[in-house]
Amino acid sequence: MSFLNRLQERWKVRSRSQVLLILCVFALTGSTVVYLKRFALPLLGDHWYSDLVYYVAILPVYNLVLLVYGFAFGQGRYFWEFEKRFFTRLVNLFK
Repeated sequence: MSFLNRLQERWKVRSRSQVLLILCVFALTGSTVVYLKRFALPLLGDHWYSDLVYYVAILPVYNLVLLVYGFAFGQGRYFWEFEKRFFTRLVNLFK
């Protein structure tokens, strides 16, 4: 079984082209967040905690960008469900 077929089965999507679109969305979102870091870190200053503050602050931005790209690539339903699972796990972690 190929890598794409395994992801298709695991993510419960209909086709390998959907898998490729989902992978593209994750790649674009990660690249966007890395790009934004160059603008955010100077605003935070050169402190030992700047990276930590950035990673905590970027979490909602990452999730928003993920949804935007997901809808733009026609995979909004998948990423909406992904976000609901993510935030449910996050809330349960702090209970």
